[in-house]
Amino acid sequence: MAKDVHVEALDLLMMVQVQPGSLGKYSIVPGPIERLEPILKRLDDPVKDFSFAGFDMFTGELDGTLVTTANSGMYAPPSAIMSELLTAGGSEYIIRAGSCGAMREDISIGDLIIVTGCVRGEGTTSYYVPDSFSTVADIYLTQALMEACKKLGYTYHMGTIWTTDALLRETKTQIQKMCELNVIGVDMISSSLLTVAQLKGARAGGILAVSDNLITGELGFVSPKYFEAETHTIDVAIEAIKILESKK
Repeated sequence: MAKDVHVEALDLLMMVQVQPGSLGKYSIVPGPIERLEPILKRLDDPVKDFSFAGFDMFTGELDGTLVTTANSGMYAPPSAIMSELLTAGGSEYIIRAGSCGAMREDISIGDLIIVTGCVRGEGTTSYYVPDSFSTVADIYLTQALMEACKKLGYTYHMGTIWTTDALLRETKTQIQKMCELNVIGVDMISSSLLTVAQLKGARAGGILAVSDNLITGELGFVSPKYFEAETHTIDVAIEAIKILESKK
């Protein structure tokens, strides 16, 4: 009979030669790897922690505070793995700086959405929690993200995000069902990242750039407003960390 092998997050950390507790108190997590570079430019003396299986992780300083950044990939399974690694490595705050589609008519391309909670439409978190589990963003971190948006003068909305595995199955019926639950956006990452962080005792939240609108049909994936908003998510994440540190 084959041996039953169960790998824990700490095992993965050791595999990539990262010591538990060595990562930053704060983590900023974009989806695609190309979004790491603009975050690294905001940190002092960033050092690569590892490159492994499509993930890159760096830790640097922001005004003397250690901050880690790593790409989570574009989907739920790798995002759960990254949340496992970050919490095992010592991150206490995890900020998703990503993108989403809007599900309300008054939300425009280039606006920002602060995640308050998630409808778990992906398959990953069913391995972690029962259907009755409520995935919510940390209130303390969410407040800091809101303060940061106000300080920077960015247009933002707050609400629940629907995370799905099936981009091409966002049908009218599904969209209507989510709108009836007052969901205001859809992505493919947030619920797995936040659920795992919540289980591991970390404070997690998200700031998302709106790329399209499922209600109006507007597409903005190549819009300058969307590209600018991607940068704004990083601005907000950085400012939120400064706000949190100032309240210690």
